Amino acid sequence: MVEKSDRAPLLDWEEIPPSDPNQAAPPSREGDPPAEKSSQPVGRTPTVTAAGTGWSSSNSGNTTAPTTTITCSPTGSLTAVVASGDGSPGRPRSEHCGHGYYRPEPLCTDRNVLFPGLSVRDQWEEKDQIVAVFVVTFDTRSGNMVEWCLPHDINLDGVEFKSMASGSHRVTNDFIYFRKGCYFGLACFANMPVESELERGARMKSVGILSPSYTLLYRYMHFLENQVRHQLQCPGQYSPLEAFYEDKKAVLPATGNGLVTACPTWSVTTINRCMHPEMKITHPAGCMSQFIQFFGEQIMVLWKFALLRKRILIFSPPPVGVVCYRVYCCCSLANISLPGIGVTVPELRPFFYINIADIPALETELSYVACTTEKIFEEKKELYDVYIDNQNVKTHRSHMQPLLRLNAADKEKYRKLSEQRQMLLYSQEVDGDCTSNEEDLFILFFMELNNRIFQTLSEVAGSHDPTLTAEHVRAMGLDPQGDHSFLLDLLEVYGLDITLVIDNLCCS
Repeated sequence: MVEKSDRAPLLDWEEIPPSDPNQAAPPSREGDPPAEKSSQPVGRTPTVTAAGTGWSSSNSGNTTAPTTTITCSPTGSLTAVVASGDGSPGRPRSEHCGHGYYRPEPLCTDRNVLFPGLSVRDQWEEKDQIVAVFVVTFDTRSGNMVEWCLPHDINLDGVEFKSMASGSHRVTNDFIYFRKGCYFGLACFANMPVESELERGARMKSVGILSPSYTLLYRYMHFLENQVRHQLQCPGQYSPLEAFYEDKKAVLPATGNGLVTACPTWSVTTINRCMHPEMKITHPAGCMSQFIQFFGEQIMVLWKFALLRKRILIFSPPPVGVVCYRVYCCCSLANISLPGIGVTVPELRPFFYINIADIPALETELSYVACTTEKIFEEKKELYDVYIDNQNVKTHRSHMQPLLRLNAADKEKYRKLSEQRQMLLYSQEVDGDCTSNEEDLFILFFMELNNRIFQTLSEVAGSHDPTLTAEHVRAMGLDPQGDHSFLLDLLEVYGLDITLVIDNLCCS
């Protein structure tokens, strides 16, 4: 039986909110699926931020992120007016919408510079950097294979399996984030019935791109969805993809080793802009919202494993797109904005979708979050510390078993998180507050929690008596007894020279 994927609707920056709540939205194009309910309030102006700027928030000080107001004419032309950071309008730009390719005008010029004061090299990541575009097809005799790509000489070994997940034949469409060496990829998959004995009644393809960073890939989700449908209906017509690559192809900086980092090295004053890499979530109900609703109180267990930089593997059958979002959400739980904290620990890197071809790469990773559709990974326990199957979080490492148990402090933190969410939803419904959203709330909740913990630990480590007492632990929002092993692991991982002394363990 063929199941329908949790297909993402148009991206945030492509959505066309009516200026008047009573005004009807533009008619949908023929063949488009019914619109799904969005977590974004009606009438809210979509916020556009570039990679590294973080999730837009009302708590981000006096800095106002540039916004883009987009209107749509009956001819299908989008007009976007970009506002500068001080709220003054920028110049309008037009984009052609449809199944073809659109070319937006660069934003990082004149007064639209996103990060004033940063050098051109620091702002390099904000530009479009597409290093490859490709089409993968399923051949009944040869299996998955790269049908076409630009540039023609790029090494795409393994991409044919990363962009078409194992078990994809059971869904009609899907999208997949993945890693290929030092690059990140996004591919859109579609499965179309055909009357062909040679193709065994089904034609399956994926159209994807590679970039040095996953933070801007979301921009091209809709384009890739259109192109994979186009490739299914008109195989071999690559003109839109060729034009796309010519416009977006990367001019990589000379780093000497060919490696590109997802976040440029910035000064302390701009470090907060790199805390939440911008992969705008397009799932109707919001990424973090669904993530926390899916796991419930178990989110506090995942938070501890993420903060300890463990190797986390999520198993799920296709569709895999929404599971790639869970990978991203797991990484977001470990954000810390205090300068100097976490620089000596392994980076919690999102691998997104993996298959058995990634085993050699995983064997060398000290910390990662990934997802897979291949059940065989469960047996390869040397590759992971934490294994998640549906909502079942488990570990085979005995010293980590205590972290699976929720304590009173965990439940209290989750209660506060749920309470804050309900207050936000109430203010949005009753007061029409559109300045905050659930994504910001969840991201900031865990960042502030992490900051409070490490602020306390830093103060204790720098004192004349570096001893952590039960009072310190409670002040951090932790349980002196239930979080004892978590704190010991935390001190070891982050290299903090602190003595942990919890008196009266039987009754603290």
